[in-house]
Amino acid sequence: MRSTYALTVGTLLIGSAAADSPVPGVVQWQIEKRQSAVSPLLQKRADTYEEVITNERMRGGYFATCAIGTPFQNLTLQLDTGSSDIWVPDVTAEACQASRSNPKGCTFGTFDPNKSSSFVDVGKGTFSISYVDGTHSKGDYFADKFEIGGAVVNVTMGLGIDTDIAYGLVGVGYALNEAIVAGTQSASSAYPNLPVTMQREGLINTIAYSLWLNDLDANTGNILFGGIDTAKYKGDLTRIQIYQDDRTGAFTSFLVALTSVEAVSPSGNDTLTSRQFPIPVVLDSGTTLSYLPADLAMQIWKEVGAIYSSELQLAVIPCSMASSAGVFTFGFAGPNGPRISVDMTELVLPLTSGEAPKFTGGPYKGQGACEFGIQNFSSDPFLLGDTFLRSAYVVYDLVNNEVGIAPTDFNSTTSNIVAFPSYGAQMPSATAAPSQSQVTARPSVTTPGYVASAGFSETATASAGGSGGGSSSAGGSQGTGKNAGSRAPPFDFARVVVVGVCMVFVSVGSGAFLLI
Repeated sequence: MRSTYALTVGTLLIGSAAADSPVPGVVQWQIEKRQSAVSPLLQKRADTYEEVITNERMRGGYFATCAIGTPFQNLTLQLDTGSSDIWVPDVTAEACQASRSNPKGCTFGTFDPNKSSSFVDVGKGTFSISYVDGTHSKGDYFADKFEIGGAVVNVTMGLGIDTDIAYGLVGVGYALNEAIVAGTQSASSAYPNLPVTMQREGLINTIAYSLWLNDLDANTGNILFGGIDTAKYKGDLTRIQIYQDDRTGAFTSFLVALTSVEAVSPSGNDTLTSRQFPIPVVLDSGTTLSYLPADLAMQIWKEVGAIYSSELQLAVIPCSMASSAGVFTFGFAGPNGPRISVDMTELVLPLTSGEAPKFTGGPYKGQGACEFGIQNFSSDPFLLGDTFLRSAYVVYDLVNNEVGIAPTDFNSTTSNIVAFPSYGAQMPSATAAPSQSQVTARPSVTTPGYVASAGFSETATASAGGSGGGSSSAGGSQGTGKNAGSRAPPFDFARVVVVGVCMVFVSVGSGAFLLI
């Protein structure tokens, strides 16, 4: 989640314990899609642990059932590689009290410190997170037992006593990206967060994990602490560099170099360019959408016929485009680095929890309107969120400061888990991208011929009964970016309960703002 943080806290860690495991060094957190409550399908393998996380399409993001305290209390928390703290809503929080405007309260669970005999308050009144849209979470820092994938550790967490946010999160980023570091402006304030604690307590051999989100409609996937699963990706796993924060020289987020984007469809291929190449992007599971420089985003929108809505401040697209034949291929770390292709089924998302609102005019009149998974943003770092990450198998190595990346194997039913053998060991089964020294090269900025554009709409137009409207007319109206929003075809806003508010409420580093 993209957020502002302000806090101070003292001692932040106790000890840990875990049951015997047949696969040393790995903790795996399973991903499971559900419609209502998440059942805790926890598994543990020798030094690798996995846990259930749920693809919450309408809330945005991936959620997991965790257990906290003595005896355990179950909560469902958002998994976030873009932040580094765990925080949970308190049972007394206003957001969790059922009311006429909020009849369900905190459906993902709350934590009651009075019911935990192992609860220790380590920072009363010092936990404070504020979001730009006015939402917030404030309260105490506490230490307690935290169960994940069969592993039990004692970690520090924030307790949201005064909060209007209905669920907490599990941040698994760099310790230097913790809220306390942002609040104190001091690296010495960092505490051992969840990945660091798991390594220190011997549950995993090094501070690393891999992420397999599977496709948008998938029921299962996982985050695997301490290892990789070679059965969850296709081709070669390639290591690329994580880059330091320009201001501090420290590693604070999973910042990598995006060096190319190509549109590919049955009608042809286009190389898309941007003045920002090589583009600094953060691989962030806490971001539902992806955010790219405006000039690149507008080229992508024109390829697919997406239209910017000034009312929603989002690019929208006919829902039928989910069946489009086109793909976008993202290249990283120079000309010989890994390439990940993302098809349109991962990029067309619902705007509402019910029937899609209809376009009431323009080339898409009468068609259902959906949110497009690639949006524009004005400054770095840019974000590749879940709309990208579902198509990639990603390994985050926080010791060697590398990311491993390969095309995902959607709906894989097999598993071959390999643990990192030791602290700081090289990523298993991975080779380094050979030309990363060329990442600084700036390609020429050109205007694409948009020869791929017609191919993107072929399948979708057919599935929509011919009423889809060609991408040439829709894309043409987008040529001037946000200014084209006033010319976007209208649709029935009475039916849009903008889910995008949840879907783009994301966090990266210690900076914070809402993107809508």
